[in-house]
Amino acid sequence: MVSETTDQGGGGSATGGKRGAVAEYFAAIGRAIATTFEGLSVTSSWFFRRPLTIQYPDKMDKPVQEQLPDGYRGILEVDLQRCTACALCQKTCPIGAVQVKAEKNAETGVREIVRFDIDMGRCMYCGLCSEACKFGALSHTTDFEGVEASPDGLILHFVRRPVPVAKAKPGEQPPRRPLGSILAEIVNPCFGRVRWRGRQLAGTCEDPGPAPQAKSAAGEPVKAKSEAAAAEPVRPQPESPPTAPAENREPKAEDSKPEGS
Repeated sequence: MVSETTDQGGGGSATGGKRGAVAEYFAAIGRAIATTFEGLSVTSSWFFRRPLTIQYPDKMDKPVQEQLPDGYRGILEVDLQRCTACALCQKTCPIGAVQVKAEKNAETGVREIVRFDIDMGRCMYCGLCSEACKFGALSHTTDFEGVEASPDGLILHFVRRPVPVAKAKPGEQPPRRPLGSILAEIVNPCFGRVRWRGRQLAGTCEDPGPAPQAKSAAGEPVKAKSEAAAAEPVRPQPESPPTAPAENREPKAEDSKPEGS
């Protein structure tokens, strides 16, 4: 009797385990369906709302560059009036994106900056160079748009002509120019979306701007050749007599002479 009772109890526990597994299986299916409809309810609610998509950058109330904080690490620029050519930025950059070169002018004896290039194609925007600059000459701007067809176009050349090295002590340098103004002057107009600091530059790829008009000695603008030609009335040209075909023309006296005469 004891053994029979034990066997019946074992069989009952096995049947209960099967029922529990089936119940758990269908419970998992129910939870999956519930969570699916929960996600769909959040997504489908946007069918009845106004779209929040903003056409960047032409339909924005305020340019993105002006909404970013001052600590944003965008494209680099350098104020050469504050630069001492110490080359700390070049030594600090781990990938060699900054190149600085200074030479002594043989005529004046003044040390001048002859090269200050930043390769934005290499730059990883770590901010180490701007932190190493003790004179506040090198800093990141809030500009971030830069597209070029060639990697060489991403190299920013800040020195157009030799610039004397700044000799002021830290804290005594001239006031720094507005952030982004230097970059807007030296950058290629076709670089990026031509919306530096939220404005379009004249003479860019997208906005070539009006062509400069030539002025006469009296100071009055001279019309272009095409405009002047369009303004002049068309004069009728005298009709020339029709020319006979080459095969129907009579030979000239020179052509009729025999060879060797």
